[in-house]
Amino acid sequence: MKSNHITSREMRVLEVNAEYFGVTRLQLMENAGRGVSFEIDSRFKKNQKIAIFCGLGGNGGDGFVTARHLLSLGFDNVTVIIAGKGENISHEAALTNWIALQSLRESIKLQEVTDSSNIPLVEADVAVDALLGTGTKGKIKPPILQLIAFINSLNAAKVAVDVPTGIESDTGEVLGNAVRADITVTFHKAKKGLENSKKHVGKLIVRDIGLPPEMEMFAGPGDVLLSAGTRFPNAHKGDSGRLLVIGGSEVFSGAPALVSMAALRTGADIVYTAVPERTSHDIASMSPDFITVKLEGNHLNPKNLATLKDYFNVVDAVAIGPGAGLHPETKAFMKACIEAVEAAGKPLLLDADGLKAFAEFKRTLKVPLVLTPHAGEYAIFAGNRLPEDFKARAQAVQKTAAEHGAVVLMKGQVDIVSDGERVKLNFTGNPGMTVGGTGDVLSGIVGALLAQKVDPFEAAVAGAFVNGAAGDFVANQLGYHMVATDLLDFIPQLLNDPMSHMKVRKPSGKGA
Repeated sequence: MKSNHITSREMRVLEVNAEYFGVTRLQLMENAGRGVSFEIDSRFKKNQKIAIFCGLGGNGGDGFVTARHLLSLGFDNVTVIIAGKGENISHEAALTNWIALQSLRESIKLQEVTDSSNIPLVEADVAVDALLGTGTKGKIKPPILQLIAFINSLNAAKVAVDVPTGIESDTGEVLGNAVRADITVTFHKAKKGLENSKKHVGKLIVRDIGLPPEMEMFAGPGDVLLSAGTRFPNAHKGDSGRLLVIGGSEVFSGAPALVSMAALRTGADIVYTAVPERTSHDIASMSPDFITVKLEGNHLNPKNLATLKDYFNVVDAVAIGPGAGLHPETKAFMKACIEAVEAAGKPLLLDADGLKAFAEFKRTLKVPLVLTPHAGEYAIFAGNRLPEDFKARAQAVQKTAAEHGAVVLMKGQVDIVSDGERVKLNFTGNPGMTVGGTGDVLSGIVGALLAQKVDPFEAAVAGAFVNGAAGDFVANQLGYHMVATDLLDFIPQLLNDPMSHMKVRKPSGKGA
């Protein structure tokens, strides 16, 4: 379901992702400023005085572009007042457009306000508010606070760029004081908070800035930046999440180990790997980083719940299924284990055999649930095969997610992620990733993000992007002759700098 509104978080993600897909912030800023100038041109005369009040960020950059376009449209009395010094502009696109104005000083008056006491007494028929945009949080501080009051005091028509300065774009809250605009020109979609602040917004106009609607559905670096946590200097062990991984069997010891190592590489502080006792010795010997929980028996069975009970209470999320097998006792364990996780109120990820077992008693859980099937597992869970037509396939995944109150991350040549309402498509990855274990790495990444309290849908989208992008880095070095452990070393790089994937991105997609 497409919305006519967008949150500040969603817009920030979209702008970053747009750059990844080839539409730069400079282009978006150019389109935004041009749109504002055309709205002004359609309403006011060329000889009227225009004063544009600009901040040092992206919103101010939109104002700089507006000034340049007004000049080209024939407005001959344009003044730009900047809240601070131009040399302190750190926004790259805004700085580019500030520099562009320097050669036009004979035609456009430029004035810097470094202190609330030196606001110039400009005369204006039109006052353009390009001080602060959608990222504004907390109470407004000087000199912006005084500039808001000055703009409101002018006997001029007031035009706000994107949102009136002082309005929290998601809630409509007034952050101390706000510009009372006659017209607000916002971009791409209306911001959610503008509905609640109509007396400050005035007439709302939505201008296109070159972002097709389908681009909102594309996963990209912005989704990773949204999900990557910040480490604080006073952080303690466990603050970045505790994950419990449950799986493994006599045959499959590598799968839970891959999930656990990927979770550690994603930044989870503590990962407990709960596997049958003999398997636990194999995993413990792989790395000193593993904390294994030894479960009685050669396969998971209901008796193991007594051992796991205390862990359910101390971890932040649980991942169940990798390498577990489908022994009748294991399936009985899965049912009881899922009920125990639900009772503990912890987010749950089901993959592989955990997902297959859940298919036999599936229901809507009372805790966040992420399912990570490939096409075969999806058919078992949903009871029908995915359509060949891609649009119909995405709709089927969305329907399945809605029916089960879950996030479904459908792995394939193009990953489809849905929570029943939102849908995102991930294009990272390559045919070399058909090798066994890459799905376990994905589960570890998503599981760690869940443990770090990331929204389940956002965790699944970010995880899909990072996992596929890590595979692309491996393919760039080794071709398609990869193994799943090759992906692990690239996870930190992509969390720190997801845009780095642009160096190895290729148009071809990965195998299903």
